[in-house]
Amino acid sequence: MPPEAMRRFDPKRLWALVVKESLQAVRDPSTLLIAFVLPVVLLLLFSYAVSLDVRAVRIGVVQESESASAQSLAAAFAGTRYLDVTFAHDRREVSDRVVSGELRGFVVIPQDFEQRLADRGARPLVQIIADGSQPNTANYVTNYAQGVVQTWRGGLGIEASQAGVTLEPRYWFNAELESRRSLVPGAIAIVMTIIGTMLTALVVAREWERGTMEAVLSTPASVAEILIGKLLPYFALGMLATLGATALAVFAFGVPLRGSLAALLLLSATFMVPALGQGLLISSITRNQFLAAQIALFSGFLPAFMLSGFLYEIDAMPAPIRAITWFIPARYFVSSLKTVFLAGDIWVVFVPNLLAMAAIGFLFFVLAKRATRKNLE
Repeated sequence: MPPEAMRRFDPKRLWALVVKESLQAVRDPSTLLIAFVLPVVLLLLFSYAVSLDVRAVRIGVVQESESASAQSLAAAFAGTRYLDVTFAHDRREVSDRVVSGELRGFVVIPQDFEQRLADRGARPLVQIIADGSQPNTANYVTNYAQGVVQTWRGGLGIEASQAGVTLEPRYWFNAELESRRSLVPGAIAIVMTIIGTMLTALVVAREWERGTMEAVLSTPASVAEILIGKLLPYFALGMLATLGATALAVFAFGVPLRGSLAALLLLSATFMVPALGQGLLISSITRNQFLAAQIALFSGFLPAFMLSGFLYEIDAMPAPIRAITWFIPARYFVSSLKTVFLAGDIWVVFVPNLLAMAAIGFLFFVLAKRATRKNLE
């Protein structure tokens, strides 16, 4: 066969390669396990086991005063569902429990509580002590305890003359402030990263190990046909996993999908380009399953988990780390997923993210094609 015919793109050869890879994927139990079972497990974990909502925090309330006002304030602490209150009459009863980790802090209602109440803010009403070994929880205990005291004083009418303005906060897109509604869309990005990057890197690296990749490269099929033929089945697996994860998110976990399904599929399809390209590049360079898995973990999964805005706010990261996040495709996908689920079809957000993911994907495919040609030579 002339070299020109070998290099010419042939749809029939491409289709034959797609069928071959699809049969191989269906016959491989590990591929189906990663593609369909692992996403369900991860979504269950991020929906129920992982939560950023702080509720029922264990604190102590020390009543050194037995006055009616002190008892009323103590009852206000006991009446909230966000705090799990343990009552005591001596701070030594609860201080040891804070040290042991049983309590996250305690509030002291002092003996001269009535005098402090009559001073109208000249002295603090209560003392709040929190466990600083967990800063987020300590801040929560402090702020919520102050809120309980202010609400209680407002109910007595003490603050009425001082409060000229009443603030009523409104939270857009997630009015209940449930972390699940933010975590589940981000978890879909983690699932897609696992399927696109890790699964592709492992499967293609396995073919390099067994020598079947060299056999395929020696056929008349071009490098582009081989790469596309190998990735299309995993692209289809990724899209099916996206549909399944979306159905779970909406119907099982109660996460609203305020945007369109078409926009969600477009975003997911675009993200699969850099994810698949990265996995293919890793396998072409390493040609070893163990090494490919390690590199995919450190360059794909962990950045998507830590540096995409999934769990940690990017704006709160140091400037050098923020600069690195610009090269992580999951950053743009997580932002787009949260938007399409919680806000709707906001194309001002989608278009820059789509362009960024497509550009990174194109770069990965160019590098993977060059690495594959070099290996063949």
